[in-house]
Amino acid sequence: MATVRKFTVVPLDDARSYEDVEAIVRLVDCGRERLIQIDTYGRPTREKPGKLSQTIRLDKAAFEKLVEIGSKHF
Repeated sequence: MATVRKFTVVPLDDARSYEDVEAIVRLVDCGRERLIQIDTYGRPTREKPGKLSQTIRLDKAAFEKLVEIGSKHF
């Protein structure tokens, strides 16, 4: 698991689409700070479908920056 505290924006020239997967957003309170955690789960075609695949946590500044980046992009 990793906590993201800042982003660097870099364009992706050779983007391709992927299969959809389930994701759960968790609101985390560690006492000293609050975080947004995103857990993704394996594709149905994986060896262990539905298994936790990746977890990422965003602190407040990173979440706000991601919202700003997304708003400009879309």
